[in-house]
Amino acid sequence: MSKSILSSAALLGALAVILGAFGAHGLKQLVPPETVTTFDTGVRYHFYHVFALLATGLIAMHVQSAHLRRAAQCFLVGILLFSGSLYLLTLLKATDTVGLSKLGLITPIGGVFLVVGWIFLFLALLKRNA
Repeated sequence: MSKSILSSAALLGALAVILGAFGAHGLKQLVPPETVTTFDTGVRYHFYHVFALLATGLIAMHVQSAHLRRAAQCFLVGILLFSGSLYLLTLLKATDTVGLSKLGLITPIGGVFLVVGWIFLFLALLKRNA
């Protein structure tokens, strides 16, 4: 379990760096400043949760816990839904695509997955100390 979590964190970390560099250097020519801010929020939370995945994977090397597996799953889904929806909204703005304005409704669902991931991580650590 820990190897797949750590591998996912490494790949998602590389993706966060690539997207962050694009946001810092290329995106400003394509979209208005408020859209760049939206994209930056996606990258920032993406990065935060890469570190959460790394911590979860490292802990999983020493502790067998279903809560750790669930935490990792929630972090992965949360990154996909929260950050992914912000990236997609930015892409739609950059290409002047209309018709998917409800896409922003996915972002808070991703946020809930991120929060639940932290709760599962807490529960895994709590059980470990019991």
